[in-house]
Amino acid sequence: MRILIVGGGGREHALAWKLAQSPSCEAILAAPGNAGTADLGENLAIHDSDIGGICSVAEERRIDLVVVGPEAPLAAGLVDALTERGILAFGPTQQAAQIESSKWFAKQVMQSAGVSHARGELFDSAQAAHKWLEILGPDDLPVLKADGLAAGKGVIVPDHIDDAHDAIDQMFAGAFGSAGERVVIEDRLKGMEASAMAVVSGSDILPLPLSCDYKRIMDRDQGPNTGGMGVYAPPGFVGEPQDVFADVHQPVVEQMDSGGCQFHGLLYAGLMIDDGAMNVLEFNARFGDPETQAILPLLDGDLLPVLEASARGEALPRDAISHSGRASVSVAIVSGGYPGPYETGKPILGLDAIDESVDVFHAGTAIDDDGRTVTAGGRVLAVTAVADTLAEARGIAYDNVRRITFDGSFHRTDIALRELES
Repeated sequence: MRILIVGGGGREHALAWKLAQSPSCEAILAAPGNAGTADLGENLAIHDSDIGGICSVAEERRIDLVVVGPEAPLAAGLVDALTERGILAFGPTQQAAQIESSKWFAKQVMQSAGVSHARGELFDSAQAAHKWLEILGPDDLPVLKADGLAAGKGVIVPDHIDDAHDAIDQMFAGAFGSAGERVVIEDRLKGMEASAMAVVSGSDILPLPLSCDYKRIMDRDQGPNTGGMGVYAPPGFVGEPQDVFADVHQPVVEQMDSGGCQFHGLLYAGLMIDDGAMNVLEFNARFGDPETQAILPLLDGDLLPVLEASARGEALPRDAISHSGRASVSVAIVSGGYPGPYETGKPILGLDAIDESVDVFHAGTAIDDDGRTVTAGGRVLAVTAVADTLAEARGIAYDNVRRITFDGSFHRTDIALRELES
């Protein structure tokens, strides 16, 4: 099969890496890709938001399967457009992608499906939102979420009620663009966060290993949120994985199916676990980033027939892939200044010194005119190690992280440490 992967981050490199291992894979193309995907196939100078351009190149290059990585093209209807042209695509339709593109839509689905989640209200004006905040007590600090897509940064967790009021003003003033035209205010949940991803074909689901993401920029979860500074798998605090998917994913996809909004693609649930109790924080309609970089190296077998079956709306081949039973740790190396302003074009050194057993997934990278691999984004690389134990995987990952350098590089030093200490 000739496969086109839409996107240019670490998730897309990891998908390309895994799919390229399939005996059925004839060629890998990426739009726009990065320096990592260039090593596996061909990068195309097409932005992932260029719906028409992606459809045209898929036809011209005789693509058999398009795998959509980011959320924005899904929300813009890329899968619908490809399907109209008779091109097979992995990912939900625009309607089904609302499970991520609208926080309020997701809440309504969860409510109807009986899935535990934070109580919340939707507001389309700052005045109404301020009035709601005034009802809350000083200790009842909420969570504020832009209803639409905000590149993973549309969630504000205020420390004081005054901060919540300020955040409301900023959101309705355009801090998150059109994503913040409506704001969801919900109860703040306590506990530990975990990520649960499953491939879905209608009401058929195939669970992937659970993982735990680190979103804050600094150690001990300090500083602003990022797209993800690292992840480990599997987390030991979640409980039985089969219960997660039976209590969360299955009722949600069945509810969407019964409502005429059948889901095909990857359904990702962000969970909050508190003393055994589980609530859903949010849903994503695509592979997580950086979770994918930690999960795919744990899978034995061929992922391609699973994604193809989902795209065709067929029963998922449950024997195609399996969990190795091992543990993984993936550490993000980012540009100095991230998640704020940062410089690019910094030559990356040490990639040739990495252990053969370690995977380095490229995110914000490019090849410059001199043929050097250079930085081209905020999150630059994800260094992933797999081992029999979490402690061993962590040690290997950080040993290799220290071998990679570029001007201004930065990484957290505590990925998976919390789990090991507990």
